[in-house]
Amino acid sequence: MRNGILALGALAGITSARFIPRQSNGTEQIPAYRNASLCIDERVDDLLARMTLAEKAGQMFHARTYIGNGTLDNTLDGNLDDQVLEDISERSMTHFVLTGAIDDTRNTAEWYNNLQRHAAEAGLGIPITISVDPQHGVTTQTAVSFVAKAFSRWPDPMGVAALRSPELTRKYAEVVREEYMAVGIRQALHPQIDLWTEPRWGRGSAGFSEDAALTSQLGVEWIKGLQGDKLGPRSVVATTKHFPGGGPMENGEDSHFEWGKNQTYPGDNFDHHLIPFKAAIAAGTAQIMPYYSRPIGTQWEEVAFGFNKGIVTNLLKEQLGFEGIVVTDWNIVKQRFWGLEEASEKERTRRVIEAGCDIFGGADGFPDLIVELVEEGAITEERIDYSVRKLMKEKFELGLFDNPYVDIEASVKTVNNPYFARLGRELQRRSLTLLTNDGILPLPPSSRSAKFYVEGIPEDVMESYGLAVVSTPQEADYALLRLRSPYKPTSIVGPLGEINNGTIEYNSTEKARQAEIYGAVPTVVDIKFNRAPAVPEIVEQASALLVNYGSTPDAFLDVVFGIDGWAPEGKLPVEVPRSQAAADAQLGDVPFDSVDPLFRFGHGLRYTDACTGGCNNRR
Repeated sequence: MRNGILALGALAGITSARFIPRQSNGTEQIPAYRNASLCIDERVDDLLARMTLAEKAGQMFHARTYIGNGTLDNTLDGNLDDQVLEDISERSMTHFVLTGAIDDTRNTAEWYNNLQRHAAEAGLGIPITISVDPQHGVTTQTAVSFVAKAFSRWPDPMGVAALRSPELTRKYAEVVREEYMAVGIRQALHPQIDLWTEPRWGRGSAGFSEDAALTSQLGVEWIKGLQGDKLGPRSVVATTKHFPGGGPMENGEDSHFEWGKNQTYPGDNFDHHLIPFKAAIAAGTAQIMPYYSRPIGTQWEEVAFGFNKGIVTNLLKEQLGFEGIVVTDWNIVKQRFWGLEEASEKERTRRVIEAGCDIFGGADGFPDLIVELVEEGAITEERIDYSVRKLMKEKFELGLFDNPYVDIEASVKTVNNPYFARLGRELQRRSLTLLTNDGILPLPPSSRSAKFYVEGIPEDVMESYGLAVVSTPQEADYALLRLRSPYKPTSIVGPLGEINNGTIEYNSTEKARQAEIYGAVPTVVDIKFNRAPAVPEIVEQASALLVNYGSTPDAFLDVVFGIDGWAPEGKLPVEVPRSQAAADAQLGDVPFDSVDPLFRFGHGLRYTDACTGGCNNRR
C-alpha cells in the first residue's frame, strides 16, 4: 500500500556562503546600514540618507530578467544578460522577476550568486530580490505559471482545495519556500486568491475556489507556509493577488487584453470578493498586487486598479488596514493602462504613485520619469521615501543585506529531494476528482492485458506500465483520453495566447470526434481543469469522467488502475455549468449562481461508492 503523507518536520536547511561586505580603506567606518548589530529601522534610515533621488527611483521598479539567452525557451548556462547588468548598474534596480522555467538547480544557483556579486559592486551594494510566478505545477500556462523541471511537481493550488486540507496547503507552500530559497528566490508572485465566480475566466484555475471561506482558509495557510509567522531570513515574500479580487471579469474575458479590461458586478457583490484579502492581511501577507482591470458600475473611479487611489489607498490601506507593499501588475504604464489611454507615460507614472502603489511591476516605466515628477513638484521626495523605505526594510528583514548568497551544494541537495518529490506525487494522485463512474473504475487487474486507445498519454509511459497501445478505438478494449478544457483558440502569438478564454464547451467537430470514440469502446476521460468544462455529452457517453488540477500521466494511470491503493479523493472546488448558455446567464460576481449545474460545488465520487453498470451517480 502507498505511504501516507508525513509531517514535513524539519525541512532541508541551506547554509549560505558568508557575505563579506566591500572592504573599507582602513580608516573609513563600515556604514550603519551594513552593521548587523543595529536595528533594521536605523539601518534603513542610514541607507535612505545615502541614496540619491535617482537611486531611490530605481528601487521602485520590478523588472524582468532571464537566466540564459534572454528568451522564454532559454538554456540555463549561468551567464548574465546585458540588460539586467545595465538595470542594476545604471538604473539602480534591484527587484527582478525571473521569467521562464527553472530547469537546472546548480546553474540557477550559480547565476543567482553571480547576480548578487555584481549588485554588491554597484552603487551602494543593495542586494537583489528575485521573484517568480508559480513554478511547481505540471502544466505551463506561460502568462500565468511555468513548469520548473528542477523543482518537485505538484498540482495547481486548486488541487489542495479539492482535498479541503489546510494542513496540505501549508506543507505545499513550505516545500515551495524551501526550493525557492535554495536557488535564491525570495519573493513568490502568489498566492492568487481571486474568487472564481465567473467560470468563463481563463485564470481562475490558478486560485483555490469560488468559495470565499475555503479560499480564505487556504490562502492564509499558503501565506504562512511561504513567510512563516513573521517575515525573516527564512521567509519567501508572499505577493497576494489580485486585489480587490479578479474573479468577476466581464464576459469571462481577461484584462491582459484591451477587450477584457472591464470588471463588473451585476450581482452588486463587490464586497464579497474582499473576504479572502481581509484574511490575507490579517495573516501578514507582505505584498499585495492589484489586477489590470478597471471597475465598472461601482462607487470607484473607472480606471485600472493600479492607478486607482480609491481602491489602493482608501480601500486597501485605510479601510482594510494593509501596511505592506503594493506592487502593480506588470507593464501597466506602457501596455495595460485601462481608463488612462489618453494620458502620457509620465502622467500614468504619477497616477500609480498617487494611487498608493510602492513598486512598478515590470520596467515599463523609467526611473527618470519619477525624478522628473519630483523635480517638477508633481510628487514629493518624501512620498518616494515612503515607498523605498518599505522596499528596503523588506530586504533587511529577509536578511539579504547580511547574506545574499546561496550555498550551491546545499541547493542541489534540497531541490526536488526524495521527500519533496514524494509529497508532490502523492498530491497529484489524491487530488484527482471523479465526477462520473458507470462501474468501470478502477479498472480490474485483468485489464492490464487489454488493448488501449489513448490520447494525451505518451506511448512510452503506457509501455512502462506494460500496456498495449493500438491506433484506433475500434481495435481497443478501452480508451483513455486526457483532454484540455474547452476554450476558444486565439490568433495572439506568444505567451498571452495561452490564456484560455471563450467558450467552455467543445465545438461541434470535437464533440462528434469524441462521440465516435465513446460509441466504439468503453472510455475513461480526464480533463485538465483550466476552466470549468460544460460537457454533458461526455457525462452521458463516456464510461467515467475525472478532472485533474495538474497531474502527470503516471499519476492518472495509478489512479485508473488503483495501483498501490491510489484512488481519487478530490471534491470540486467550484460549480460546473451545464452549458455555455448557462454560464452566459449567470451573475459573474456571485458564487454558485449557475442554474441546474452539471456538477455542484463539492461533488466528487469515491471508488467505494456502490455502482453497477448504468447507474446514475453523476450529480
